Amino acid sequence: MKNFTKELTYKTSRSSGAGGQNVNKVETSVTVMWNIAGTEFFKEEEKELIALKLKNRINLEGILQLTVSESRTQLQNKKIATEKILDLVNKSLVKPKLRKPTKPSKRQVEKRIQAKKQLSEKKENRKFRL
Repeated sequence: MKNFTKELTYKTSRSSGAGGQNVNKVETSVTVMWNIAGTEFFKEEEKELIALKLKNRINLEGILQLTVSESRTQLQNKKIATEKILDLVNKSLVKPKLRKPTKPSKRQVEKRIQAKKQLSEKKENRKFRL
């Protein structure tokens, strides 16, 4: 993953929230950007998978962007942003297992029908009491 982190670019800005007067003068918010199409770390099919799964987070130029302002320090926010973008990319590369459709066994079907009949008989017996 070291090669991948070299492709990330960072931009800082003033963040809102806790920090008092520090907020007004120090750029602690960090935006991490990664050009998916221009990466040399992933194969084409992996790039397509990432682009498909993270399409809501990718801008028109094909750049995955994430802004973090959780911490009061720029260094901590940079670390958090890097971890979050790595986590996002790793999760987008996971392919879900294909579900194999199965049929219920004859015994299960018979048991379910029998239970329905019993319940139906019980309710039917409630009606005709004189």
